Parts: sequence; structure tokens; C-alpha cells
Amino acid sequence: MDLLIQLTLNGLFNGAHFALLAMGFALIFGTTGVVHFAYGPVYAVGAYAIWALAALVGLPFWLAVLLGIAFTAALGVGCYLFIYRPFEISGSPPFVVLVASLGLFIVMKNLIGIVFGTGVKTVDSVAYDVHFVGDAFFTTVQVGQVAAALLVGCGIALFLRASRYGKAIRAMADNREMATVIGIDTTRLSMLVFALGSAVSAVAGALVLLRDGLNPNMGFGAVFVAFVAVIVGGVGSLRGAVIAAFLLAFVQSLGMWQIPTEWQNTIVFVVLFGFLLARPSGIVRRA
Repeated sequence: MDLLIQLTLNGLFNGAHFALLAMGFALIFGTTGVVHFAYGPVYAVGAYAIWALAALVGLPFWLAVLLGIAFTAALGVGCYLFIYRPFEISGSPPFVVLVASLGLFIVMKNLIGIVFGTGVKTVDSVAYDVHFVGDAFFTTVQVGQVAAALLVGCGIALFLRASRYGKAIRAMADNREMATVIGIDTTRLSMLVFALGSAVSAVAGALVLLRDGLNPNMGFGAVFVAFVAVIVGGVGSLRGAVIAAFLLAFVQSLGMWQIPTEWQNTIVFVVLFGFLLARPSGIVRRA
């Protein structure tokens, strides 16, 4: 029974982490149509920046997180302006942009290893509590992941529904050509969603830094889960991406009851294939 409780708690906390990643990726992909695989390394670079500011520079962790979020948002905008935007201007087909994204992923991943090394990076200046439910346990950081997912999700939903820019983003996501015709600046909006999506990934990165530490390969797992969550949830639906993120986390976690840990990614693939066959439009169909 304690094992089941522990796996359920792990599913909840991992689901919150996956949801943060999926929201950022879905915001970019659903609005611009760019399959931003470099989202994984951007998330990793943001987390490393926070670690460097906290562990090397010696800034308070909260200040390092704020600066790291701003840096990651700027990095996301830079990816759009210097990598994807030139292809948009030249009218390149989507697969060319996809290849560019994969190339950027590889370059950034290797740069992380070169600059920061391959060892695990942690921050020791932040203490957190451990709580027990019977023999199962969870930490304050994991509770923070759930709280962050709730706050970020509600914030994005409110922004998209109530603000002028949010409504313009929704219009662009529905029909980019029509949005351009009615005078919406789609380039500015693309920069905005790249900034927002990347900033959200930095929030996830800061919490993972405290929970697990950092390694140069962390970006692959992040963008892999985020991509699958967006497809399973339904492209264009943030709500669907969040639901799918928690679904994947619970399936992964509970699957470990009987399946070895190294099969986690295989479980995610099985879920993806199952949904592509049974419900190709995803959990939440786009209106």
C-alpha cells in the first residue's frame, strides 16, 4: 500500500513538472506552428544559468531564479529571431524549420556540456523539508512544483482570455493568415510566445535544480515529454497539454510498479501511439 501511495505521489509531482514543460512548449507550437525541439536545451540553459547565478556568483536563490527566467525568455526570443524567423521570411517549408530546430538542439546540448561540464550540478544553499505519509514521502520542492504548475497555468489562462495580447495570440493560433489580414503583428506575437514559453521552462528548470540537480542531457527528456503531451492533449489546447502531462506522469509512475525504470520512455511512446491510433486529434479537440 505504501508503494502505491509513493507511486501516486510521484505521478502527481512529476505531472506538475511535465505540465509546466508542456504549457511552454504548447504555447509556442500552438501559436507559431514551430516544432521547437530546441525548447529542451533552452530549458536546460535556463536551469544552468540559475545554478551559475546562485552557486558561482552567490546571489540569493530567488534573485537567481528571477534573472534566470528573464535570461531564458531572452534566449527563447533569440532562437526565434535568429534561427526560425529567417526561414519564415524566405517561405521555407515546415520540415526545413524542423531540421533547423534539431540542429539547434544538438548545438546547444553540446555547448552546455562544454561550458558547464558533464557532472551533476546542485545548489546546497537552499534547504527544504521532507514530509511522510506512512512510509511514502515527498519534499517541499515537490509541493512547490504543484503550486508553480497551478499558478503558471492560471496565469497563462487569464492572460490569454483577458488581455489584448492574449486575445491576439488566440486569434493567431486559430488562423495566422487571417490574423495578419486584420492587422495583428504576428512577428511581435511570435516573439512574445517564445519569451513566455521559454520563461515557463525556466520555472520548471529552477525546481528541478533543487529536486534532482542538473546534467547536460536533461533537455532531451524535457522536450520529449512536452512534445508527447502536446500531441496527446491535442495541438493548440493548453488544457489538453496539461491533462496529458499528468496522464503521462501517472502512467509512467504507476507503470514502474511492475515495469523496470529504464522502460519509462517506452511507456510514454506506447501512450502516444495508442492515442494516435484511437484519437489522433488528442484528448481535447480544437474547436
